[in-house]
Amino acid sequence: MEREQIVFVGTCDLSGHFRGKSFPAADLPARLQRGVGLAPTNIFMSAFGPIHVTTFGTTGEVMLIPDPSTRVYVPFGGSTAEYFYIGDLQTLEGGPWHFCPRHILRRALDRLRHESGLSLLASFEQEFVYEGVAAHPWQPYELDAYRRQGAFGESLLAAMRQAGVIPDSFLSEYGPRQFEVTSAPAAGVRAADDAVITRELAQAVAFRLGTRVSFAPILTPDGIGNGTHVHWSFLDRDGQPVLFESQRPWQLSHQGGQFIAGIQHHLPSLCALTAASVPSYYRLRPNRWAPVYADAAPLDRGAALRICPVSGSDQGQRARQFNVEFRVADATANPYLALAMLVQAGLDGIREQRQLQLTTRQALPASLGDALALLEANSAASEWLGDELLSAYVLFKHAEIKAIENLEEAEICRRYAEVY
Repeated sequence: MEREQIVFVGTCDLSGHFRGKSFPAADLPARLQRGVGLAPTNIFMSAFGPIHVTTFGTTGEVMLIPDPSTRVYVPFGGSTAEYFYIGDLQTLEGGPWHFCPRHILRRALDRLRHESGLSLLASFEQEFVYEGVAAHPWQPYELDAYRRQGAFGESLLAAMRQAGVIPDSFLSEYGPRQFEVTSAPAAGVRAADDAVITRELAQAVAFRLGTRVSFAPILTPDGIGNGTHVHWSFLDRDGQPVLFESQRPWQLSHQGGQFIAGIQHHLPSLCALTAASVPSYYRLRPNRWAPVYADAAPLDRGAALRICPVSGSDQGQRARQFNVEFRVADATANPYLALAMLVQAGLDGIREQRQLQLTTRQALPASLGDALALLEANSAASEWLGDELLSAYVLFKHAEIKAIENLEEAEICRRYAEVY
């Protein structure tokens, strides 16, 4: 039987899912220029599939243009190859569409560079449950727990490297059948691209092995949560690391402290985009090794913003290692929008010369509904996202809440585990 190769191009939508269209590989040169057409309403597909609400209705057209730098081609023996691109959403006139998540992130990064001279390096540390591991007593961090996952981890890291994503680590995590994969730091938009690619390749490898993974925030209400932790640092205009200053408190540069203070100030409202689902807030409960306050601290995995450790005596090497970990995020978030909001909030901290809050700890919202109310009340968020996207996102997420409002927490967790 003859086969013709197919290419997929997608975007990460408001639910955090990677969706798009495919076309014959023979058409790729033309599609790199003109893309594929989408209804604007496509970005309103819910986490569970149906379109519960849309501000566009049935009208309009945007173009999804593959970005050649995001090409993923990973052959699998005995199966089709993973062949896809991440795309930009553009208007019919060729300009960026104001709902395009990659455009929102680019705009934030450009503003950071213009106002502060800083460029962002970031990496996404993603936790998930791998269902290919047989039921077994809980084995946090044990070698045998890693051993039992078999070829999955090695296959995933190989696939990532083939796709241009540099693997940093793969390990057995704290929860039953829970693992974590981290990519190396990447500059700007590419960091979020790597998060999307890694997540899709994890699903792809598991599928070829006859099983699946789930990146859902938490699989049972009293279980162990899956976070998506964002590590970040800065480079100056010469490409040198500038977040580390050995003689300052926490070895954190002055601008770095202001950046963190900006995130602290806005964090309760940012949760609506970084912890973007109903079960996200089951994870963000006390005694879960997850944040419950908008706090920052060195070497504290319970803090919202953790100042990560460095080692060795060489000051240049320590500066290159130094980074901050944002821990109030999970895989229901759109990584482009989440990172864009962190950048905008941090830049606001630099602009307003905000100071780290070390004694007053502001509680994080207890639910997605509470976070959405705070987001709507944050006047800065309207400027960062744009009025239309902000109002559409709030509407979209309220529809998601309504779709599951009569379900028990255990059933809500099950539904999200099926689709993330």
